[in-house]
Amino acid sequence: MQAVSRSAWFGRVAMALVGWLLWLSQPVFAQSIGEVEFSRGAGVAQSPGRLPRTMGKGLPLAEGDRLTTAEGAMAIVKLQDGTRLTLRPNSELIMQSYRFDGSVQQDNNMIMQLLRGGFRAITGLISKGSPNAAKIQTVTATVGIRGTDFDVRLCGPECKAESAKVTEKPRVNTVIASARLLDAKGELSALDGQGHKRNLVDGGSVYPGDTVLTGPGARGVLAFRDESRLTLGANTQFKIDSFVFDKKAPAEGRFLVSLVQGSMRALTGLIGKMNNRNVGFITPTATIGIRGTGLDLDCPTTAACNFFTWLGTIEVKPNGETALQVLEAGQGLYVGKDGIRPIPGPTLEDLPRPDQVPVNMEQLFASGNVSPDDEGLFVFVRDGHIQITSLTQVLDLGRGETGYAGSDGRTGRPEEMPLFIQFDNVPLPNSPNPMLLNLLNESVGGSNFLCR
Repeated sequence: MQAVSRSAWFGRVAMALVGWLLWLSQPVFAQSIGEVEFSRGAGVAQSPGRLPRTMGKGLPLAEGDRLTTAEGAMAIVKLQDGTRLTLRPNSELIMQSYRFDGSVQQDNNMIMQLLRGGFRAITGLISKGSPNAAKIQTVTATVGIRGTDFDVRLCGPECKAESAKVTEKPRVNTVIASARLLDAKGELSALDGQGHKRNLVDGGSVYPGDTVLTGPGARGVLAFRDESRLTLGANTQFKIDSFVFDKKAPAEGRFLVSLVQGSMRALTGLIGKMNNRNVGFITPTATIGIRGTGLDLDCPTTAACNFFTWLGTIEVKPNGETALQVLEAGQGLYVGKDGIRPIPGPTLEDLPRPDQVPVNMEQLFASGNVSPDDEGLFVFVRDGHIQITSLTQVLDLGRGETGYAGSDGRTGRPEEMPLFIQFDNVPLPNSPNPMLLNLLNESVGGSNFLCR
């Protein structure tokens, strides 16, 4: 056998080594979770134990990938469940766990670890299928994603520096939700005015025009911003027809709701105390007015309802009647198609009275001792529900709200929206032309482009 020359041998070894390195640099396609849709600037994706891969359009991504963007770089990623992310400049995100099967819901999950920077997100089927399936872990707090569109960012001095470049005034960080859900048992959902349905869990927001639906054996308490509280029973349809409240002018508020069917125990709040004429409950058989009241409404069908008051006084006006039936505390009335008659006692004693359920109004609605210039975790919710859990506190955020969590465990809502969020010039992940939008933002400083 002819001897192989030393140079030829080294050449073969070198080629084998190059081939081995190229093999190491390839993603594990069996674990593919999505792909890069758009990238600009320097960015890499790296699987554990493998060489970095340059992020570019069409690059497959795998579970466990570490996604990194450099100064001035960004990337848009689409995952298998429809989740889309815009990874900001100077960001580092690990796709720690990802499981998605469109035919099932209980085993799906998405856990991301944000090490620095941030991203803008429009979530997909995983977070919409289960309230605990999608999370973002940071050194400051854990972000629970409840089917939502949001921005998340870990801020150091750079966020304050970005805000300092904006000349416009910040807008107020207002809670626009009418109420939040707590003490939920079983399946609850909300149907908005456009017919879109979403699941509700503890901390979830409801808005004017929403219809809340409870399933068999389900129940939950709605805590309103004016301190009204309602306990909804099983198989209930409840609608917020109108809710207007400004804590600086509670007498000008309005609280009008409808019990379409089912059961409810209610405690009226500040609107009723300041101007009870602006509070009303509509049922299939009667309309209820209040005088600072705790009351029960029980409508097992659309043809019959029981009314009982356990605090204050209510006025019952049966449909088609002109006379009011006044009920003092401890009195009840049946109103149905077959007539009107007193009832001897309450019919909903198995349902907790809302005044007996602990409610932390500060946590649900109030602003915290937070400055927009603080360093820590900031989350802005464009739509849906986000829950921030720190070492010591839990903060729920709804549509249009910005929340914060610090390294000391403190959470809260800044009174004003941070300017670096309000005038964010990084394109949303569903932008039709992210390259053009990004260049246009940079050319004008981004001050005219809002975060929504």
